[in-house]
Amino acid sequence: MDTRSFPTKGNLMLAKNSLALANQGYDLMDKKRNILIRELMDLIDEARTIQEEIDTTFTYGYQCLQAANIDMGISDVSQVAMTVPIENSIQIQTRSIMGTEIPHVKYTPESEFPTYSLSTTRESIDIARNAFRQIKELSIKLAMVENAAYRLAANIKKTQKRANALKNITIPTYNALVYDITNALEEKEREEFTRLKVIKRQQQNKRQA
Repeated sequence: MDTRSFPTKGNLMLAKNSLALANQGYDLMDKKRNILIRELMDLIDEARTIQEEIDTTFTYGYQCLQAANIDMGISDVSQVAMTVPIENSIQIQTRSIMGTEIPHVKYTPESEFPTYSLSTTRESIDIARNAFRQIKELSIKLAMVENAAYRLAANIKKTQKRANALKNITIPTYNALVYDITNALEEKEREEFTRLKVIKRQQQNKRQA
């Protein structure tokens, strides 16, 4: 048998304190969940906007690439593409939102000056290069936003489970415990009061006799 259920004033105080902590914990979890949900909705809106921009930019970029292929030839464009250096300027940092580690991508754009010879290429390759630079920057931004959204969604699910456990299990358990101990103590007090009244009546009867 759980010793916490024994009807003593000490256990009643402990049960009330535990109930107060459980209620406080639920309020904090509920506030945390609401804040995370607002952050998630903002990220979803931002991701949708970036995705629409990427779709438009991709369409334009491939049109520019097709124009460059026609203008210079696919072989020459492929050789130009080989001059593009491997991207190594991306750094991933983190920031915290209500205990959730959110990735923050630090990106340094490449030099404005192209890596290929301007004398042997045409303007169409410059236009295509700029279009795909925009696509890369948008893709980095979208990856950061979507990753943050996934992490927030996972934390919201975890927070929801904890809030439900407090609301549906912990709080009702301590409510019932406080109720039972209070009733038991009140019953004990009534019995003690009745017993004292009987003893007092008996003593009065002895004096009168």
